[in-house]
Amino acid sequence: MRSGGVPTLKDVAAAAGVSVMTASNAVNGRPRVAPATRQRVLDAVDALGYEVNLTARRLRAGRSGTIALAVPRLDHPYFGDLAARFATALAPGGRHLVLEQTGASKEGELTALSQARLQMYDGVLLSVVGLQHADVDRLQGDLPMVLLGERPMPARFDHVMLGNVEGARLATAHLLARGARRVAVVGGALDEEPGVSSTRTQGWREAHEAAGVPVDERLVLPAPALEMAEGRAAVDRALAEGLALDAVFAVTDQVAMGALAALHSHGRSVPGDVQVVGFDALSLGEHLWPALTTVDPRHDLLVEHALRLLDRRASGDRADPEHLVLPVRLLERASTR
Repeated sequence: MRSGGVPTLKDVAAAAGVSVMTASNAVNGRPRVAPATRQRVLDAVDALGYEVNLTARRLRAGRSGTIALAVPRLDHPYFGDLAARFATALAPGGRHLVLEQTGASKEGELTALSQARLQMYDGVLLSVVGLQHADVDRLQGDLPMVLLGERPMPARFDHVMLGNVEGARLATAHLLARGARRVAVVGGALDEEPGVSSTRTQGWREAHEAAGVPVDERLVLPAPALEMAEGRAAVDRALAEGLALDAVFAVTDQVAMGALAALHSHGRSVPGDVQVVGFDALSLGEHLWPALTTVDPRHDLLVEHALRLLDRRASGDRADPEHLVLPVRLLERASTR
């Protein structure tokens, strides 16, 4: 054993009575090693405490076995749930997920895509918030990358989007079909800037038009960061000012939870006085009182398609990029009649 007491592959080969090449083949799981010989080498590995350098092995093969998921925040239930789904999907193949927190900023997203980091990953799943279309268009296309996010992006990258407009339309139509006529969209936005708030407000508007119910833009209640506290404050302020509403479509489940708290504090029963629908299908929603009706954006499909596209690029496939908008479904629970 070499000085310092750290066993080497040469030590393993000597202990097993084989060549260094045979020991390497056995440790790395390569074929053409007799079962008895492989077992002898593995026994020597255990006896000597030899540590296989998986990172070096994978880098020699051109793969690290690591996928990066770059998201705005790690402490947000939505992104925590999404990260858990990706990690679970990667595990059977012996791959691992690394999380990058971007802070929803251009600088944070560019840092996650810096050359030093990219050398460690087989691919990147980037939730785009801070980067604009032109910023993304300037990115190099060498590393396999799939974009996640709700804004139009350059056609040369694979992009998976949620069914924002359709989901909002489905949620609002559900409320209108159950008698609501004053549906507030909490977390909505009237501007043209593409994103979660504006696209889901578009779906809210389209549902009203389809049902022949007039739209009152005073019912668009902003909550820019889409936080629970903002949802509560928006509904609290609207009720305090005497704005009439008989339903809430919250653009995220987090916002819906805040809206429920505000309604409760004002003595409004749900769904008796005000019906509420969220968007995201977070598991927390099932355990509220009443349980939250919500739009399921099909994160199972998002994970499936994003990894399929990433693996396709990693294999060298040069097929045309795909731009997917996922289907949605409504999960009816007790917060609507």
